[in-house]
Amino acid sequence: MNLIASFDVDAQKSFTPLCPDELPVPGGDAVGGELNRMAERAQLRVGSKDAHSPQAPWVVSEPAQMLQPLALPNADLTWVSHCVPGTPGFELLDELPRPMDYDFFVWKGVEPDLHPYGACYHDLAERRSTGVIEYLRQNAVSHVLVGGLALDYCVKTTALQLRRAGFQVLLYLPACRAIAEDTAQAACNEMRGAGVVLCADENELDGALMGIREN
Repeated sequence: MNLIASFDVDAQKSFTPLCPDELPVPGGDAVGGELNRMAERAQLRVGSKDAHSPQAPWVVSEPAQMLQPLALPNADLTWVSHCVPGTPGFELLDELPRPMDYDFFVWKGVEPDLHPYGACYHDLAERRSTGVIEYLRQNAVSHVLVGGLALDYCVKTTALQLRRAGFQVLLYLPACRAIAEDTAQAACNEMRGAGVVLCADENELDGALMGIREN
């Protein structure tokens, strides 16, 4: 039997126009319903959140200062402050379950010197597991449906980590939004090259899942 899990990656208000001074992804506030539709097709639902200190060494004060390289082992680029616990940006989209209502949930980047993108590891070298891969293996999951924010960073990295861990990964594009079109296209190409199945709509997702159930 092929067990399917869905993975809501960082679907937080910080990455939407609801928090315009953080990291608003165009249309990011519209993915909640699509993530719920994705989860209806799975037996388990897992999720993740960024949880960052406003005093982290990678924090800069202006968007123009972002994306500058850093010589830190676990934070490679500068970003404006975002997803600070206790602020509105830290919260998941209103349509989604609370973190404790998921079957498994990851908080990442809690230590100030850590800024991982993928939800499967705490560090950029991918040596410190968050436990989600082990949870999925323990529950005999074979396929993971992935969506969230942002497609070209945390979603891409999480999908690739899951593929390297041996899972079949289906990316549900309606449940994703990207920071920029060019980086989104590059991310899609990279994921496709790694064997991630990209599903443009519900019909493509259901078709892919039908093939899974027949095997």
